[in-house]
Amino acid sequence: MSRLVITGGARLQGEIGIEGSKNAVLPILAASLLNAGESVIKNCPRIRDVEIMISILRKIGCSVKIEDDVIIVNSAGLNETRIPVELAAEMRSSIIFMGPMLARCGCVTISYPGGCVTFRAQIRVRSGSRPGYRAC
Repeated sequence: MSRLVITGGARLQGEIGIEGSKNAVLPILAASLLNAGESVIKNCPRIRDVEIMISILRKIGCSVKIEDDVIIVNSAGLNETRIPVELAAEMRSSIIFMGPMLARCGCVTISYPGGCVTFRAQIRVRSGSRPGYRAC
């Protein structure tokens, strides 16, 4: 639908609250690793997958504060490139940490969603004039 036409004599006005979406907040929480600082995420649903993501963030060195439906992530303290297997196994979407971790750290160790197999990923970086791999 390209447009919405409303006919009638009464003008519409007011506000409605939009509920937070798990499918929106999980990638945002993972992306908070990219800025190496504070991210404020509002209107977050309090569900199990969000709690697991927060636990993963804390295990890898981020500080996380929760105030009602607002989550504040400070990723400056990121000090771990291994996503804990026991947490990753609880949530299929834990794989979304892979992109931000590779972008920021150059490597990540994470299990496949569901916890079947653990693998290590690295990106190739250049160091001076010689190519090399960044160590995890």
